[in-house]
Amino acid sequence: MNLLFSNDQPGQYPSSWYVNSAGDIPVYPTLTQDLTCDVCVVGGGYTGLSTALHLAQQGVNVILVEAHRMGWGASGRNGGQLGTGFNKDQQWLTAKLGEHRAKALWDISEAAKALIKQLINDWTIDCHLTPGVTSAQWRQRDLKNEIRYAEYLATEYRYEQLKPLDALGMAELTGSEVYCGGVLDEGAYHLHPLKLAIGLARAAAASGTQLFENTWVTDIRQSSDNSVRQATHVVTDHGVIQADSVVLACNGYQGKLASKVSKHSRDRVMPINNFIVATEPLDDITDNILPSDVAVADSRFVVNYYRRSHDNRLLFGGGENYGYRFPADIASVVRKPMTEAFPQLADCRIDYAWGGTLAITMNRMPCFYRHSRQLICVSGYSGHGVALAVMSGKIISEALLGRHERFDLLQSIPAHPFPGGSHLRSPLLALAMTWYALRDKLG
Repeated sequence: MNLLFSNDQPGQYPSSWYVNSAGDIPVYPTLTQDLTCDVCVVGGGYTGLSTALHLAQQGVNVILVEAHRMGWGASGRNGGQLGTGFNKDQQWLTAKLGEHRAKALWDISEAAKALIKQLINDWTIDCHLTPGVTSAQWRQRDLKNEIRYAEYLATEYRYEQLKPLDALGMAELTGSEVYCGGVLDEGAYHLHPLKLAIGLARAAAASGTQLFENTWVTDIRQSSDNSVRQATHVVTDHGVIQADSVVLACNGYQGKLASKVSKHSRDRVMPINNFIVATEPLDDITDNILPSDVAVADSRFVVNYYRRSHDNRLLFGGGENYGYRFPADIASVVRKPMTEAFPQLADCRIDYAWGGTLAITMNRMPCFYRHSRQLICVSGYSGHGVALAVMSGKIISEALLGRHERFDLLQSIPAHPFPGGSHLRSPLLALAMTWYALRDKLG
C-alpha cells in the first residue's frame, strides 16, 4: 500500500480548513513528455519548493515534480507552528555532539525562522504570520525543567525571549485551567501552512523552476550516458526526466523511493499519521480561548498542539497512528484531547477534520543523506518541519552548488535505524508509543 494514495483522492487536497481558507490556488501542469534539467526535485512540499527556489535564483535549471498538488502533504496540513530549535534541545545536542557543533545547529535553527520571515516579506506571502508559541506543562517537574532550560538558553545563547508562566498566567494566556504553567517563546511564530507552501511555489515558478503536479515518480535510475558522469533518470507515470542531480524531498511519503536513493534513509525515517480539527467559529461560544492569539504545544509525549485561526476557530491537533490508514472518525479522535484541555468546548461543532503523514527518526533529528553527487535525500523533521524543511531546502541548494558545510554538519549527526526491519518496525513503534501515551495518562 502506498501512503500517497491510501487516504486521499489523486490530485485533490484533503477537505481541511486550510484548503477552504487558502483562496485561489494555482494549478500547475502535468508532465507529458521527456525532459532534461540540471536538478530534478521530487516532492512539492516545503523542502522541495525551497530547494527549487534557491537553486533557480542561482540560475540552475530545475524541474520539480509532485504526485498531487503543491503543498498537498504535511506542508499544507500541519499545525503551522514556526518554532525555535530542533526537536532535541541544545543541552542534548551539546552532550551528544559537543559545544561547537551544537552552537552551529542553533545558528541554523535561528536562521530558519529568519529565512521564512524574509521569504514571506520578499514574495508578499499572505500567510498570517503571528508571534508567540507557548509550551504548556501538565506536571510540575516538567515545568521546572522547562524554566531551567529557558535560563540555560538566556545564559549560553543569549536567547532571552522565553517567558516563564505559572498556572494563573497559563490560564490567562490560553483559556485553559489544566496546566501548571509553561513558557512563552516570543521569538517563535505561527502561520497558515498551506498559504506558505502556495507562496513558495509561486516564488519558485517566478524564479524559473518548472513545476509539474499530478506527476507520480515511480522509479529513480542511474545509467551511463557515454560521458564521464552518470545520468540520473526520474521515471514518472507520464514521462522521464534526465537530471544531473536528484533531490528526494518527500518526507513521510517517500515510501519505496527512499530505497532508490539509499537504504540509509529508508531505514532511519518512519512515517506516522497525525490529526487536526477546526471548530466552528468561536464568536458565539466563548471569548476566552487563546485571547492573546499565541500557539500552544503541550508536554505530552504524543503532543497536543493548537492555535486560533484568523477567522476565530480553534485549530487543534492531537492523536497519532502508525499504519497506512487514517481513522474513520478523525473528529472523535481529536475531540477527546481537545475537550480535556477545553471542557467548555464539549458541545462545540467541528467543521473540519483531517489527517496527514509526517516523518520521524529515532533521535528526532532530521535525516540528511547524500548518497552521491547525483542523489540527495532529506526528511524526518519529527514535528519541526515548518522551519527546518524550508531551511533544509536552502542548505540542499548550497550543497549542490559546492558549499556543503551546513549539509555536512547535519549529515554528521549520528542516526540509528529503527529496529525490526521493514516488517516489524511499525508494530514496534506503535507498541512503544502506546506505552508513552499510557505514561502520559498516569502522570
